[in-house]
Amino acid sequence: MENVITLKDVAPLLVCAGIVGAIWILLSAISSRNSRAEKRLDRFNKGPQAVEPAEAADGRAKYESMQGILEKAMAFSKPLMPKTELEQNAMKVKLANAGFRSEKAVSVYMGIKFIFLIVMALLGFVIFVPGQGLNFGSLKWVALFVVIGMWGPNVLLWWLVRKRKQQIFLTLPDALDLMVVCVESGLGLDAAMRKVCEEMRSHAPVICEELAIANFQLQMGRPRRDVLHDLGVRTGVDDVRSLAAILIQADRFGSSVAQALRVQSDSMRTRRKQIAEEKAAKTAVTLIFPLVLFIFPGIFVVLVGPAAIQISTHLVVK
Repeated sequence: MENVITLKDVAPLLVCAGIVGAIWILLSAISSRNSRAEKRLDRFNKGPQAVEPAEAADGRAKYESMQGILEKAMAFSKPLMPKTELEQNAMKVKLANAGFRSEKAVSVYMGIKFIFLIVMALLGFVIFVPGQGLNFGSLKWVALFVVIGMWGPNVLLWWLVRKRKQQIFLTLPDALDLMVVCVESGLGLDAAMRKVCEEMRSHAPVICEELAIANFQLQMGRPRRDVLHDLGVRTGVDDVRSLAAILIQADRFGSSVAQALRVQSDSMRTRRKQIAEEKAAKTAVTLIFPLVLFIFPGIFVVLVGPAAIQISTHLVVK
């Protein structure tokens, strides 16, 4: 008789693990509460100048708790960290395209990916092994959960990058038109980007955030060429890269920035028109599959069904 692991065998281990986890969470909460109380007493002992407002203290506590979570996630990142510097740079660019620009973003992402992999593997083991036993069928489902845990964060990151690029692509023409108006009215490029951020912050937060970062870097004294190049790489959108290249050339050769922006705006408008025409031309081919699979069978039944019933009735009567 085969040795099969049943739920009764695993239940004591699960109960023990749950009790240990609950005790650990309780002790962590108590220790964090005591540490916060001690910090507040220290601030009061130091005098009124060291006392922070309640909102600032709460924000600081949330920031410290988030930093603790990130540090714990980074501790699990070593098994999946890219080995070469080229792979790390590629991962940094991909995370920057998704909106995560921190220096620790790669470590945090890899730590979260490793934790998710372990959680999915344990979840598959707990769900399928106690009921089916340790055999090929249960191991197959556990392997499926492991694959989901391995590629799930990659799919989520791809979706975030795609969504963010789409937001930038859809809002860039309006931002560029407003920038052209600002530059042609006499404002500099820095002031034009600041004006775009002020006017379009509500309905175009992503592109305004990127322009605000670029403007801040320019104010800090970074060369405009490096700032514009980083803007194109950070967004990952081809239109932003071409815009950055045109502005770099205009700054290098001393040509008119307003004219360069006007040319880029016209070319972008033409490109968007061509993309719309391409999608409209593909509509007929795309509609073939739903027509054949869903609409034509219903039409065929409605049109041919009564005639088929009458033919079968007459054949049976004869």
